[in-house]
Order: sequence, then C-alpha cells, then structure tokens
Amino acid sequence: MINLTINGKSVSVPEGVTILEAAKQNNIYIPNLCYLEGVHKFGSCRLCVVEVEGARTLQASCMVPAREGMVVRTNTEKTRKARKALYELILSDHPKDCLSCERNRSCELQEMGDILGVTEARYNGEKSKGRIDISPSITRDMSKCILCRRCITVCNQIQNVGVLNAQNRGFETVIGTAMDLPLNTVNCAYCGQCTIVCPVGALKETDAIQDVWNAINDKNKRVVVQVAPAIRVAIGEDLGYEPGNIVTGKLATALRELGFDDVFDTNFTADLTIIEEGTEFLTRVKNALTGGQATLPMITSCSPGWIKYVEHSFPEKLDHLSTCKSPHTMLGALAKSYYAEKIKIDPKDMYVVSVMPCTAKKYEVSRPEMQNNGVPNVDAVLTTRELAKMIKEAGIDFRNLDDAQFDNPLGLSSGAADIFGVTGGVMEAALRTVYELVTGRQLPFDKLHVTPIVGLQQIKEAEFTIENPLEAYKFLDGVTVKVAVTSGLSGAKVLLEQIAKGESPYHFIEVMGCPGGCISGGGQPRPTTPEIRQKRLEAIYREDEGKELRKSHENKYVTKLYEEFLKEPNGHKSHELLHTHYTKRGKFNEYIIK
Repeated sequence: MINLTINGKSVSVPEGVTILEAAKQNNIYIPNLCYLEGVHKFGSCRLCVVEVEGARTLQASCMVPAREGMVVRTNTEKTRKARKALYELILSDHPKDCLSCERNRSCELQEMGDILGVTEARYNGEKSKGRIDISPSITRDMSKCILCRRCITVCNQIQNVGVLNAQNRGFETVIGTAMDLPLNTVNCAYCGQCTIVCPVGALKETDAIQDVWNAINDKNKRVVVQVAPAIRVAIGEDLGYEPGNIVTGKLATALRELGFDDVFDTNFTADLTIIEEGTEFLTRVKNALTGGQATLPMITSCSPGWIKYVEHSFPEKLDHLSTCKSPHTMLGALAKSYYAEKIKIDPKDMYVVSVMPCTAKKYEVSRPEMQNNGVPNVDAVLTTRELAKMIKEAGIDFRNLDDAQFDNPLGLSSGAADIFGVTGGVMEAALRTVYELVTGRQLPFDKLHVTPIVGLQQIKEAEFTIENPLEAYKFLDGVTVKVAVTSGLSGAKVLLEQIAKGESPYHFIEVMGCPGGCISGGGQPRPTTPEIRQKRLEAIYREDEGKELRKSHENKYVTKLYEEFLKEPNGHKSHELLHTHYTKRGKFNEYIIK
C-alpha cells in the first residue's frame, strides 16, 4: 500500500494503481471519457487532468501511477477550465445532431458536457472527414468518432480479431480497417463488442426497426417473433429496471401489443438444438471409438460471431463445428415449414423476426446457408436495444403489463434452454440430456449445474467418467469425457490453436463469441460492466431453477415435433431444415466475401 493526499484527504491505496483509480477507490470522482475500467486506458481525451504538486503541467489521471507522498488536487479552477476547453475542442469536431442521434440521452459525450457545465460550444473550425460504412450487422458513422480508441482495445485485446486500428496521424487520424476497406470485406466477426463500448453514436447496430414496423403493418404478412434467452434478463435495463431483473412474462405481453401475430420463444429450439447436437456428438464419439470416421473435438455452432471468426481465421478446422444451425434460425425454419403447414399459410407470406442480444445474427440471416427452398429462415433481427426502442415508441407502459406465456407449439422450453444465454450454458444443457440418455441417471451435480463450467472465467473445463451405461451405449463404458467452455474470441483462439497443433485433450467444446456469452452480446443494453454481467448471469440461472422442466429432452412439444414432423434426431428432415455447412473465407480476402 502507498499513501498520498487527494484534495486534502489522506488516502491509502494499493501500489500500481493510477491516480484516477486511487480517487475512485476513495469516492472521489474525476471526469473521464475515453477510460473504460478494466478494459481501456489511453489518455486521449485528457478530460481527467488533475494538478499534482511538483509537476509542471496538468496530468492525465488515468495514465499516471499514484506514488508515495503524492499530493493531488482534482477540483481546482485550473483543472475545471482545462476540462471545459478540452471538451469544447472535442465538440468542435463533432456533429451537432444530438436530437436525431440514436445515442441522444444515452451518450457519454453529451453526459460529460452536463457534468462539466458546458452550455455552449465556443470553438468552430475545420471538420475531419467522416464517412458512413454500413455492413449487415454494424453501422460506422466516423463523423461522430471522438478517437477514444475503446473499440480498438476491445477488437484487438479483448476479442483478438484486430480489424479496427488508428489510421493516419494528427488531424487526419481515423479509426478504421486496413486501407479503409468496408467492414463487410474484412475479417470482422460482427460480434458488436465495439458497439457496446463506443461512448457516442459512431458505432451501432445496423437498424432493422423500420423494416419490422413495415412487416407488422402489412396486412398480407403473418409476422412471427421469437426472443432469445438473454433478452429476458437484460431488456429491463433499457426500460427502467435495475440489472438482473427477469421480465419474461411482460416481454411476451409487450410483443403482442406491438402487433406480432405469433409470439414464440427461441428457447424452444434451444431445447431442440440439444437433441440434435447431442445426437451428433454421440454419433461422432461412437465412430471414433469403433474405428470409423469422426472429427473431434466437436464444437458448438450457436454463435454466428464465432462461426464467422473460425471461417476467417481457422478455415481448415470447419469440420470440428457442429452442423446444427443456431437456435433462432432453426425456429425460423420450423415456423416456415412445420407451423406454416399447421395453419395452412404459404411460407412466403410469413415474416419471421428474431429479437437477439447479438449483432452478428443480423449478418447470419443474410447468409445463403440460412434458407430453405429459396426462403430465408429469418427475415429480420432486432437487438435488445432496438426492441426496447420499439416498445417506447409504441407508448407501452412496460412496468404495468400483465405477465403472459409464449405461444405454442414453438413456445415451451426447459430451464436448460434458458442457460443458453450464458457461457457454459449450452454445454451444461447438453450434458444434462446426454448423460441421462446414456446412463438413465440424472447428471450427478448439485441442482444440475456442472459447477466447473459455471462462471465468467475465459476458459473452463470439466471431465467425468461414464460408468454402467445403458445397453445401447456400452461403447462408452469407462470412457472419460473431457469438455471445455470459452467465451470471447481470444479464448476461442487458444482452444483452436490447441486443435491445430493436435494437442487438444477435449471431446466437446462450447464457444460463445462474446465475453460472458449472450448476456454480453453486442446488441445488449449499455453499459455491460463486470457487475452487470454477473447480475444477468445470476438472473439466467434463477430463471432455469424456477422451472418445472430442467432438461431439454423433457420438453413435450419437442417430442411431439419429432412424432409429427421430424421423425428422428439427425434424420433426413432434420438435416434438410436444421443443419447447415460453413464457408472458408480466409483472413486476407483470399476468398470472395459476398
């Protein structure tokens, strides 16, 4: 510990912290804009400047380490004047379209002006050249970029993708891709983590709201909506709730009030995914143990950001991926086949909307692999943030809505489906079912939670030995199954490099593209801090534990689906509708990206 004085107050802090961190630990607020706790510090905005006794100039508190005996003053006339001038200089190169900007009233730059007491912009001058780059998932408006470089840190250090960097120097500096190529022509995973950390309106999801309103208002369309598991524990944050609130029932009611004809739950096909993926896994393991052809470890395929990453960075390892489509495209495929047959409607007259925590799913639904008979499985994807905007726009009093259920036959789900929204959840859901199908016994963990893979650590692993399996699975007797879980593309890279070197000890791997899983998706409410992420995780597990059904194979509507339509897991009909293939893309545009 070291001792210093801040604003006349003697404080003691751990050695190695910055002045900004030392002040925060002692409830002293220093204005800051580019800094992001635990993620990014660069000192570009300089709004956190403080006076340090003995220093000739003001110091950027986010960059300067606290030292023994240091005397710091954070709130002097000199610091206040400097911050205002620095803020106004940032504002001089920023559009003044706040009222029409989608970040209005949730913009950190706007909020900082209020904190600093800036009521007018005194400086005018040349504007840097900003262009708009619209990809299927992410829209970049570089006229609004304040060069904080948060997106660079997230893209390079957290996700290890590295498509965004600072180009040029001085006033000509821009944040962008190499050679300023459009985002849809480089190896961007579309994870959207950059849109979560951007403090202004420079980075956001590509808007689908008007397309969805148009569909709802089209009398010739039957509009189906589905919601992912992570939505129910996060959307409340954009509607006045504290993080960690579960709003499942109100969400179903709100969707009906918006005008959707059918309100389904992506959780239904999360349960279905477990049956299909679990069968695929057991088939691969059986082939491996009996001398047949099998690619192991098998890796989950629910996360489209992860899929695009591996297509670019490890295209030679695509055979390791499960062939299952993601749950929401599965539901879209079933809505336009199984359900369309039931209600006697032409699939071309059906419009399927997915509400997702993910920006990558906007790109996913445009892929030619995600359609059947020339009809897209899903027509539009809304992020959590976009749905919250629609609810507000429609004047719905969300807090006072009654709770409702999702529509069947594509609305019932088990608790295993809920935990798809958090890292480790897909693996745990799969193990709950696979273990019981193989042994006839329930998974031997407290409350069915596979504790070694629960939590927000980057890479987690578990193993267990199959003993006394049922007759059909005697080939597994005595086999120790090893599994791994990771979230965020940095962790995925570690596990894929193991596979590439032939050193992977695992049979089954779960990968989610965003740190912490879908609860931290690129389309979730801002901010997504470690504390908020933890509260969403806890809510997901509460939702699971509060259900009567906790295992995917207990879902009676999934059973009925096989009886009436699919016939058998991994059968001909399942492969036609629910499975897919992937595309080698390469890292440096060796392959044409459409």
